[in-house]
Amino acid sequence: MKIILKCFIGAVLFASVGLTQINNEGANAYRNGDYAKAAKLFKKYCDSGDMESCAFLGFMYQDGEGVKQDYAKAAQLFKKVCDKEEMMGCYGLAYIYHNGNGVKQSYTKAAELFKKACDGGQADSCNDLGFMYAEGNGVKQDYVKTAELYKRACSGGYVDSCYSLGGMYYNGEGVKQDYVKSVEFYKKACDKGEMAGCNDLAYMYYGGTGVKREPAKGAELFKKACDGGYMNSCNDLGILYKDGNGVKQNYAKAAQLFKKVCDSGETLSCSNLGEMYQDGKGVQRDPAKAIQLYTKACDDKKALGCYNLGRVYYGGYGVKQDRTRAARLFQKACDGGDAKACY
Repeated sequence: MKIILKCFIGAVLFASVGLTQINNEGANAYRNGDYAKAAKLFKKYCDSGDMESCAFLGFMYQDGEGVKQDYAKAAQLFKKVCDKEEMMGCYGLAYIYHNGNGVKQSYTKAAELFKKACDGGQADSCNDLGFMYAEGNGVKQDYVKTAELYKRACSGGYVDSCYSLGGMYYNGEGVKQDYVKSVEFYKKACDKGEMAGCNDLAYMYYGGTGVKREPAKGAELFKKACDGGYMNSCNDLGILYKDGNGVKQNYAKAAQLFKKVCDSGETLSCSNLGEMYQDGKGVQRDPAKAIQLYTKACDDKKALGCYNLGRVYYGGYGVKQDRTRAARLFQKACDGGDAKACY
């Protein structure tokens, strides 16, 4: 969880939420990718007194879209809008103070502004204020308060808060531990397109936690999250295909998924793919390729990669046997939390 102003202007414009007729020209220009024209139009309407246009212009100055990035100018515009009780401006200004962009950083000021925007119906601000209570930034740490704010944000349509609530109910943070409630919020997040929610919901179905155990349903959810770009789910789905757990065993499919994740930069899957090459499962056996993949994972401090590379050197599989090197690799993997390597 972290506070990020995630493509706020784009999300609002594409959803056509809260837009007045007079800044639709700017909205259309932004949608079409003509940021310079959009900035000019937002400035024109802002100068005429339209606060939504001023807010959108502030976001463009903050992100350097269509204008030269200027945090001080963005802060000035956000303040102008917030002073007129337009919550979008308060939210933008809170973000500016949180990160110290164009102003002196102040978590306390950021929390005050997030609260104002949250009380004014800005669900994003309720989420970010909840996060500040979780971290104790600018306010006294209070998980109960965090949960309350996430509930408000989730009810307001902010999907990240629904996902966070799922985790809080799972761990019993700020709320009484309740796996059924955890499932409810993970499902809500998943249904609204939060792939991490689909991923965690899949685990609940696999473990039968808060729901009836249904491995096939878990696999289905991992696939949904994987198709949605959540690489951890692609890796987990690959493991399921490798083991035939909840799906029909399919080594070729497992290797394909591990490769997809490895190519994306998640090196844990590189080690899993290396095992497939070492054993010749789903791919043609290639010990040299396996060593290359294990090394890539180990160099990225993935304990499993170091463990597998240690096994290669211990047994002399595709390389000259070197048990001293194997011991160093097992130690590295053990330090990284791999129990097999410690053994």
